[in-house]
Amino acid sequence: MADLKITLIHSAAHRLPKQRKIVKALGLGRVNSSVVHPDNDATRGALFQIAHLIKVEEVK
Repeated sequence: MADLKITLIHSAAHRLPKQRKIVKALGLGRVNSSVVHPDNDATRGALFQIAHLIKVEEVK
């Protein structure tokens, strides 16, 4: 499996508390911060819920 590079492109401020918790749980702090996570069902489920705030790229 490949990894996913996740970049926060919109602020999580003034969003639903559940969405803010997901952003923090993924390790994203500020706008333009990036993290790499494995591509699995749990990660995909979290990304689906905050898709409007992030940009996702596949890395090998």
